[in-house]
Amino acid sequence: MPNAHDVLFRTLADPTRRAIFERLCREGEQTVGALTSQSGVSQPAVSKHLGLLRQAGLVRDRHEGRQTHYSAQLGALSPLIDWTSQMAGFWETRFDELEDLLKRMDQ
Repeated sequence: MPNAHDVLFRTLADPTRRAIFERLCREGEQTVGALTSQSGVSQPAVSKHLGLLRQAGLVRDRHEGRQTHYSAQLGALSPLIDWTSQMAGFWETRFDELEDLLKRMDQ
């Protein structure tokens, strides 16, 4: 069973999917048609990408008549934010240790 990090990394690894998600983050709720018009890929491809983003919890869909509106769910990024914070702390500690070692070597 893949963990949340794996699902999010895998989902956002595709550049088209990432661009769709980024556009929803920047511009707010969009229809499939609006997303397709500037994506450079076909409407069925955009719909497939949106389905994968929805499965990963990164977007939410809302139906209004015959239109489906998609919006980014920024809270879904929290496992990645936690992971990057942990990695940043790890590397800061390593660099501090390296700096201490280099200072000792200079003495």
